[in-house]
Amino acid sequence: MTVHDWLDEYLLSKPGATKDYKAEWEWWRYQVGGKMFAATMQPGEQHHEYAGLNLVSLKCDPVWSERLRADWPGDILPGFYADKRCWISVDLDGAVPEDLLRELCDHSYSLVFAKLTKKLQREIAGL
Repeated sequence: MTVHDWLDEYLLSKPGATKDYKAEWEWWRYQVGGKMFAATMQPGEQHHEYAGLNLVSLKCDPVWSERLRADWPGDILPGFYADKRCWISVDLDGAVPEDLLRELCDHSYSLVFAKLTKKLQREIAGL
């Protein structure tokens, strides 16, 4: 099973997660409470460092994102078309292990969920 086979299902399994296609960006966006926590895309040739890569962009703690980029050069990049301090882009065809990718997806979701209003968090949690 490839990353592409399980990633969509995994992201949508998060409580309150929704998915839509942003045509002008050519991205699939995953959101919770109307806020994006992940996006998948394949940038074109005009995007140099990112050209032709199958990416998932995820929100990430800035300190951890620096360490991840250092530990996984070429596989974990600064966020594509996002705040490069707080977002990373992972090459889905690279060497990042599935367990780390799942951890990064969980981390991104948690960061975004934590910024939602308490009322919205309770609604999503079904409380």
